[in-house]
Amino acid sequence: MEEQQTTVTTYEKIGGEPTVARLCDRFYERMDGTPQFKELRDMHPADLKGSRDKLYMFLSGWFGGPDLFVEQFGHPRLRARHMPFAIGVKERDQWVACMVLAMEDVGIEENIRKILIGNFFNTADFMRNREG
Repeated sequence: MEEQQTTVTTYEKIGGEPTVARLCDRFYERMDGTPQFKELRDMHPADLKGSRDKLYMFLSGWFGGPDLFVEQFGHPRLRARHMPFAIGVKERDQWVACMVLAMEDVGIEENIRKILIGNFFNTADFMRNREG
């Protein structure tokens, strides 16, 4: 009899839907309330609910859970969707720093955080569309 291998997704490792929801809530709370993230905050609408919901749907699928963003909006096309915003090194670094704090706040294990930080950095760096 062949042994079946089960892959545990990041979504499952971090606690699934409740953790992804808390992570997104915390990310936008940090962004909204931390002066060092002002440039990042200024790119967003006054009401952060839509941004928060889209990040939640995206991360759900990106972490290996339900692919909510694709189901509702189609392929993420991240770079194209972010093209209207001037994203440079400063904005990239603010986004990543804000996410690092949010991951710490919600208690994502350090070994998982280290992997996610690299993945988040690479994705955020790919969003850059201007120098500096």
